[in-house]
Amino acid sequence: MKISKGSCEAEISKAITQWEKDFLGRGSLSVKTDILRDMIIVSLQGILTPAEYTVCETKEGLLTIKKTRSELVESGVEELKKCIVTITGEEVKSFHTDLSSRTGERVMIFKLFNNVENLFV
Repeated sequence: MKISKGSCEAEISKAITQWEKDFLGRGSLSVKTDILRDMIIVSLQGILTPAEYTVCETKEGLLTIKKTRSELVESGVEELKKCIVTITGEEVKSFHTDLSSRTGERVMIFKLFNNVENLFV
């Protein structure tokens, strides 16, 4: 791989932001990507809308928002995996995600087949 680790992380953040806008209709306020061994960890801030925060004030509402948001991301996960392969050249073994309804933060973890961190200059 000819680019630096920081450049690759920035490219992944940019691609995920674009995916959010294209697929979900809006992007998060900030996206930070970290590559660690065979994992790509993406932290997204500002995921929820003001209306969703209001709905999350009840336990039932919170569970509904988490479930709906999770289903939305899962329905587009193949596109996300393609972004990772295009940028890193590595296949995604598994994908994990969760959303905090309190902070409005989502974490995505892409587990790869190989240690991609070793590929950087």
